[in-house]
Amino acid sequence: AVKETDMRNEVGRGVTEMDAAGDTEYTVQGSKSEEGVEGSKTQRNGARSEVRAESRADETGLSESQITESQAESQKMQAQKMQTGETALDGSARSIVVLVVVGLLVGVLSGTFGIGGGTVIVPALVWLGLSQRNAAATSTLAIVPTSISGVISYATGGHVDWLAAALLFCGMFVGGQIGSWLLSRLPELALRWIFVAFLVFVVINQVSFVPSRDHQIVMTVVTGIGLALLGVVIGTLAGLLGIGGGALAVPSLSMLFGASDLVARGTSLLAMFPNSITTSAANLKRRLAHVRTALIIGVTAAVTAPLGTWIAGAVSPRVGAIMFACYLCVLLVRSVFVAVKATRAARVARG
Repeated sequence: AVKETDMRNEVGRGVTEMDAAGDTEYTVQGSKSEEGVEGSKTQRNGARSEVRAESRADETGLSESQITESQAESQKMQAQKMQTGETALDGSARSIVVLVVVGLLVGVLSGTFGIGGGTVIVPALVWLGLSQRNAAATSTLAIVPTSISGVISYATGGHVDWLAAALLFCGMFVGGQIGSWLLSRLPELALRWIFVAFLVFVVINQVSFVPSRDHQIVMTVVTGIGLALLGVVIGTLAGLLGIGGGALAVPSLSMLFGASDLVARGTSLLAMFPNSITTSAANLKRRLAHVRTALIIGVTAAVTAPLGTWIAGAVSPRVGAIMFACYLCVLLVRSVFVAVKATRAARVARG
């Protein structure tokens, strides 16, 4: 009986040990299973994190792409604005006041000296921030209403040679297209020095020659050809420099063709009017002119041009020539300063 009891106890202990081992094994396996679940969860979380990271990377890449496209578009618009001068003349009160003052001054000078006023308009627009090229094109457009007002004033006093003006215009029409074509191709620095050379030539002419007040142009075949050729030269410079050409036409008509100072001025303005239209059309096609700026200056100048015409008749030819030379000397000094500064900047950029 004792042995039987001992055997039963041994069996019980065996069963208990087997149950305990089973429980332990189950616990270990359960732990391993839990670890596997946790690992699976960790892998899934990692995968989700990678997906989120890739998503964020995609979003960031898209944002950068959008930014790049936006910057490219902005630069393109900026370049287009620079072509028309919109970035330089922003419509602020300061810009408008300067343009109106320039227009008033140009009107008086146009009527007094028979010029379009480009020698004032171009430096003023460059000072406001336009490039030499855009300033020249805008100036040519502003000369249209200015010359109309001046022609009416001189024609009323009988100081216009209509045939000479027509021949000048024929040449200026051809020259204007040449000048406009060169304007879009010549470098900025070259334009500045051409303007300086032009001013030097005109100043020398005004100081060395005093026109008569009574002479008229004697029209011959040679004279007609000469006027047409002169028109080509004037038109080229007008389209290139943004001037009406009067600063060259007036002394040339007096020195080469014997016109009085008043007839030379009236005839110059008449020839200048249609030439400015044709040249401006070419500039507008190339998007070089700033229309709003040109209208502000031109309309304002048209108001004061008759006052200039009255001044021209009130002073003697000699006084008028000296006044014109003094005015051009001021512009010459400034233009030389700007050209020298631009030349130095170009050398530094190249070096």
